[in-house]
Amino acid sequence: MTETPSVEIRALRKTFNHGQNVAIDNLSLTLRKGQIIGLIGADGAGKTTLLRLLDGLLLQDSGEISVLGSNPIKQKIELARKIGYMPQKFGLYEDLTVKENLEFYADLKGIEKKFDTMLKFAGLQAFQNRQAGKLSGGMKQKLGLICALMGNPELLLLDEPSVGVDPVSRRELLKMVKQSVTKDTTVIWSTAYMDEAHGFDNVIVIDKGKIVYLGNPRDLAPDSRGFEEKIIELMGGFTPSESLVAKNFAILPSTIQYVVEADNLVKKYGDFYAVKNNSFKIKRGEIFGLLGPNGAGKSTSFKMMCGLAKPTSGTARIMGYDIVKQASLARENIGYMAQKFSLYPNLSVKQNFDFFAGAYGLYGKDAQNAISQMIEIFGFEHYLDDNAQELPLGFKQRLSMACAVMHNPSVLFLDEPTSGVDVIARREFWNHITSLAAKGVTVMVTTHFMDEAEFCDRISLFYKGETIATGTPDELKQSAAAKTMEEAFINLIKIREEAA
Repeated sequence: MTETPSVEIRALRKTFNHGQNVAIDNLSLTLRKGQIIGLIGADGAGKTTLLRLLDGLLLQDSGEISVLGSNPIKQKIELARKIGYMPQKFGLYEDLTVKENLEFYADLKGIEKKFDTMLKFAGLQAFQNRQAGKLSGGMKQKLGLICALMGNPELLLLDEPSVGVDPVSRRELLKMVKQSVTKDTTVIWSTAYMDEAHGFDNVIVIDKGKIVYLGNPRDLAPDSRGFEEKIIELMGGFTPSESLVAKNFAILPSTIQYVVEADNLVKKYGDFYAVKNNSFKIKRGEIFGLLGPNGAGKSTSFKMMCGLAKPTSGTARIMGYDIVKQASLARENIGYMAQKFSLYPNLSVKQNFDFFAGAYGLYGKDAQNAISQMIEIFGFEHYLDDNAQELPLGFKQRLSMACAVMHNPSVLFLDEPTSGVDVIARREFWNHITSLAAKGVTVMVTTHFMDEAEFCDRISLFYKGETIATGTPDELKQSAAAKTMEEAFINLIKIREEAA
């Protein structure tokens, strides 16, 4: 007897904006049960649309879809208990506690409310009464994952479950999935992290709504070009070019040696130290990386340096201006890109540009010229009237970066700027960042992509609110007896844990 495929798609097509934007283009696919499949593609390639079609959240324009032998639209109720879906955007209720979110999803699926094993499995027992919105990025993703795993689904759809998660937690998430699913469960895992692909049974590379590769991930790297290079080639390739952001950037001259300084910076919440005795000095034109696990205190440090959170003690200066005593003067020199999309979701792209131009003191022709440049450089010509919250994740990041650089700041604080961005866009972002630094812009950046850490001139490794190592990428790798930055990251944290 022939086994029913987990997923069977024939000539699938899905468009938006009255057929103007093609998301899925004549796509056919058959997936057997019991596989973990990686879904890779550029921003707007159709990954999220495909997962939503499989979950019955969207109706196709044409073509056929069979999920576990059923129609995801006509038999949605029957399929609800068989499918686990974790959306790209944090799909939980931030004002509910961890336990309340679990209870809500248990009610939706009509299953028994026994969570002890799941909470222990995800390391969330001590946090079950904490609001989901107050969890660290890694904890949020683990909570979202165990909610999707509820009821032992036969099909698990994960839309970038590890976005914004540190390397240690990313490994834990994949391990959680492999330990939780049965041998007949099919998992489709959308990702922007190329190193994750090696943990999958098969990968699907999708480009402009079409499948350009389906097969074993190891077959994608037959030579020295490496896995990521082959993916880039399949997605149309990337040729470095002059950064138009840097070309048009007009930075003011300065004789200040250390553009960014922190001296014993501390942030406490009650008895909890989010940041403890953080000190560093960053020279003009330097790229300074801040690495660390989720919840280590990186974003809190950024918020203090940008004047968005008042330090409990200690001092910091931007271009010589004290961030507390001379806050407005310090902020005039800063461009800030937050970890969490911090623009106005209910405003259009154009309205966001207009607002931030005014907020950064750009008016009249200066504002028009700056906005026009950002629209052209970051490719927003066809998105100007779209609400920011409706943009694909990668385009949200582009919009955040465009708003951060449009006023030519001397200092850039970039908190995970490439989180959720595809491999080609990541290279474009870093082309802008390194070109700006070469022109004299000082950059402080956090990232969970360890290959990106190699672009930094110096790195501070943060753990539990404290700096545990500082140096160039090569110095950190040498001190940790590691060949890669990911190995160095994991080894240095392990050394710190063993010494504690």
